[in-house]
Amino acid sequence: QLHLVESGGGSVQAGGSLRLSCTVSVHRPCMGWFRQPPGKERERVATIDNGDRTYYADSVQGRFAISQEWKSVYLNMKRLEPEDSAVYYCATWAVCVDWATRPPDYWGQGTQVTVSS
Repeated sequence: QLHLVESGGGSVQAGGSLRLSCTVSVHRPCMGWFRQPPGKERERVATIDNGDRTYYADSVQGRFAISQEWKSVYLNMKRLEPEDSAVYYCATWAVCVDWATRPPDYWGQGTQVTVSS
């Protein structure tokens, strides 16, 4: 059983920055960050494959950066907007083959990000 633990959430004013961290119990080459705003569905924010191939949602492109170091994955968030407020989840897949369109198999507990205007 994989375990993922996020950290780094908090409250920040619009235009500010935060860095989320996630540690996984076993190295996984495919990792992702998702978020769930209040009253909305969970959405994919960014994913990384083998430490270099990345994907970003249009809403965060150019502002967020995902990176990976063995058992850790990070999400650097800049120029934060109130619309970025959500619970952010780190996630991974049981098998890193054709994973990009499948929902993750393992999730962290989530970390709250609140951006005030």
